[in-house]
Amino acid sequence: MRVLGIETSCDETGVAIYDTERGLIANQLYSQIARHAEFGGVVPELASRDHLAKLAPMIAAALDEAEITADTLAAIAYTAGPGLIGALLVGACFANGYARSLGVPVIPVHHMEAHLLAPQLESEAPSFPFVALLVSGGHSMLVDVAGLGEYDVIGTTLDDAAGEACDKTAKLLGLPYPGGPALSAMAEQGDSERFRLPRPMLSRPGLDFSFSGLKTAVLMAVRELQGVPKNQPPKSADTLSAQDKADLAASFQAAIVETLARKCERAIRQTGRDALIVAGGVGANRQLRDALQQFGEAAGCQVFYPRPAYCTDNGAMIALAGAMRLDGAAGDYMIKATPRWPLADLAPA
Repeated sequence: MRVLGIETSCDETGVAIYDTERGLIANQLYSQIARHAEFGGVVPELASRDHLAKLAPMIAAALDEAEITADTLAAIAYTAGPGLIGALLVGACFANGYARSLGVPVIPVHHMEAHLLAPQLESEAPSFPFVALLVSGGHSMLVDVAGLGEYDVIGTTLDDAAGEACDKTAKLLGLPYPGGPALSAMAEQGDSERFRLPRPMLSRPGLDFSFSGLKTAVLMAVRELQGVPKNQPPKSADTLSAQDKADLAASFQAAIVETLARKCERAIRQTGRDALIVAGGVGANRQLRDALQQFGEAAGCQVFYPRPAYCTDNGAMIALAGAMRLDGAAGDYMIKATPRWPLADLAPA
């Protein structure tokens, strides 16, 4: 059974084909980073238009890559949410129209469930149950996963997501868009001990996150370096030395990593699970992976990640999630686009 997956939740257009016997047989990805870089962030209307222009040729390319024809597809899966409403609607309308033309069912996929399942694309894949850390630009959450669709969100962010805090801190330091990878690269050159930044909510019990205070602490450090009073906006990042920026980036990253790793340790102890999966864009961070790997080895807990290409938004994870929910696929062609969609609302498969 072959499932075509379509991802259009934000600024990456992803198209992939998953074969239930052979695994992933095609994977096409187009990133809009260059288009949005001049604006310092994603412009929703531009993202929607780019998805619309790219989907048809990318589907044709995926079919060519897989060396199959469209009439051999068993279903079409697409990201139905959460995400930017205009971008979601492009994928939803295209998927429903294409599925109707082929006479196959359409499967609306939850974007975060797809991230959670992405490690299943690897040869060494986790089996249920496990704890999942989902960290991206818009989400930071810990999920106790009993099975497909059986999700208990045991920790979430109370304000900024980890990826969002990374992007905003990078912008404060004058780094180019997208900020997360640029911040991580700069941190490699810095001293993570120079600025002692807070580890938000580690002194409190529980598994929730909060990163707005950490972002504010970086702002205060920048003002102090520039000699700017607390009630005044900071000067241009150009007034900071390259070493100041690198040390701030390294100190910020160390605080994020320690916070995420410690919360994961708590989640494993609380649930009694012996497996942890890490997914989402921030899951590609090398320092975070190293910290969690050390924890896993010490605690006897297996830690799983998708490869970096599957941490960011992609069609492969959508095709996989669609294939795993193929048995419940409907043929009513109802367009579903939900910008806010709690993971806990999903039904078990």
